[in-house]
Amino acid sequence: MTAADDRASATGRRGRSRTDVVYEHLREQLMNGRYAPRSRLREDAIAHELQVSRTPVRTALFMLRADGLIDNDEYGYRVVLPDLHHLAELYELRVTIEMRGVQRTVERELAGYDFALLGAELDRWRELRRSPPSPTPQFVMDDERFHVTLCRAAGNEALVEALESVNHRIRAVRMYDYVTEDRITATIDEHLAIGDLVVAGHLEQAKTALGEHIGESMDTVMARATRAITNMVTRGVL
Repeated sequence: MTAADDRASATGRRGRSRTDVVYEHLREQLMNGRYAPRSRLREDAIAHELQVSRTPVRTALFMLRADGLIDNDEYGYRVVLPDLHHLAELYELRVTIEMRGVQRTVERELAGYDFALLGAELDRWRELRRSPPSPTPQFVMDDERFHVTLCRAAGNEALVEALESVNHRIRAVRMYDYVTEDRITATIDEHLAIGDLVVAGHLEQAKTALGEHIGESMDTVMARATRAITNMVTRGVL
């Protein structure tokens, strides 16, 4: 048995596959600016570096493309460089959509609001508060679910579709928000506070809390994405 097989066997005992290991390694490298933007990611080179076969590398690259961290063409995969100016514009659009969802609720004075839908989502977040997950960029999917549910409960599916479109376009960079325990904890607490304000009928306060929550997330994402770009410059890859 080779050293690589030993590592893979140990990985299996811990419940993490070769694909998981490759995916997490490449994701960390990408999010810390250790690859040059638009550079190619070669399956054979990565497989050799990590001492695994090309199959888990191929699967991991497919997963990273779904995350939006890399893209591909007929020549293979390449690194995506965050566009901070475009990101700021999309965040502005996101705020507009989400605030309109709450404002719609204000105008209708909660008539027709789907409290059962929001209540079930808040129950999920109370469970997360009791057992907070470890920091992971994939937490962005839980965050998106809360915001989409909050919007959907207000009763305008067109707003929901617009929000989901924006979420998809900013997801890759928003992953930078969930790599520390404090951001996970803060997100959980803020989601519960916003939801509880809506349920209590304190809609203007809910709007304020929602705006502050999204703004803080944007500040964190922009700072960490900027740091990744700075790392590229320092390493001479940008």
